[in-house]
Amino acid sequence: MRMRQAARAIVIDPQHRVLLVRFEFPSGSRWALPGGGIETDETPEQAVQRELIEEVGLHDAVIGPHVWTREHVIPFLDGKWDGQREQIHLVHTLAFDPTPALTWEQLNAEYVFELRWWSLDEIERAHGSGEVRFVPTALGHHLRALVHDGPPSTPVDVGV
Repeated sequence: MRMRQAARAIVIDPQHRVLLVRFEFPSGSRWALPGGGIETDETPEQAVQRELIEEVGLHDAVIGPHVWTREHVIPFLDGKWDGQREQIHLVHTLAFDPTPALTWEQLNAEYVFELRWWSLDEIERAHGSGEVRFVPTALGHHLRALVHDGPPSTPVDVGV
């Protein structure tokens, strides 16, 4: 299988709000953590740094520990990959207004259509309603554990 290596960030502010990206796929909308593919000359941390600048406009982020992992097997729309393996890093930051370095036309070409800060309660309510889909599916549960218990000693597999 051709698995794309990717890195994502849990961008969290002092009020425990999390910055999420809304992807629009033919199969529907998904709210997910910012990030993307790791280039051949990058470390996962460098990929997170680049993706945060491109997608949300967060410059000089301090990339924290690798806290979660996720593997998703599904054919990519471009046909180049059969799935993706993600390293997910914790990034603490002050709240800011997301201003992507990429244009919205470029972001839309990558299926990105919206950026938004979410509180843990909002995520749990939206997930419970069944009208909003998050990636990973149990995002609220995993975020609540991360906020309550702190970073795990080894990365947690958060599932699909």
